[in-house]
Amino acid sequence: MSQSNLEKQEAKLKALNQKIKDEKNKIEQRLGKQIISQANLDYANLSNDNIKSLSKKVSEFLMEKSVDH
Repeated sequence: MSQSNLEKQEAKLKALNQKIKDEKNKIEQRLGKQIISQANLDYANLSNDNIKSLSKKVSEFLMEKSVDH
């Protein structure tokens, strides 16, 4: 393979990796927004400690549910 082809493939790979990263970020944002909305949480009261605590509770809940099945 020529250097040019390798560079083109590398550029495509970088673009694909960026697209994957962007999609993951979109999903994370939508999930967070849905949790906040469904729980009627106030953005003004969500400190980093509150967010960590809530995410831990959600994670534990989901892990319990996956073990139950």
